[in-house]
Amino acid sequence: MSTIPPCPKCESEYVYQDQELIICPECSLEWNPAEVAAENNIAVKDANGTLLAEGDKVTVVKDLKIKGSSQVIKIGTKALVRRIKDAKDHQLDCKVDGVGEMMVTAKFVKKA
Repeated sequence: MSTIPPCPKCESEYVYQDQELIICPECSLEWNPAEVAAENNIAVKDANGTLLAEGDKVTVVKDLKIKGSSQVIKIGTKALVRRIKDAKDHQLDCKVDGVGEMMVTAKFVKKA
């Protein structure tokens, strides 16, 4: 079994290593896994100023309207942080209880 991570661009599992670089034959991306690991350290803070990490459980601190829907996420709804992204407005890729997968802004949640 291979310990090489999948391609960060296209998620292909058919990557191969050439000296320090890893190459994806599907999208032609070449990257150094040590540099990618250093870039993935994104600091995102919740409403109370606590640092959040992938896998953290959070609670919504404000009613949130879902864009393009009449549904609302109520205060106290729990969510699981799947991924943290370096985005301007929606930093957390979460699985929200009763709603499903969606992006949430970090300042509207607190660590549970």
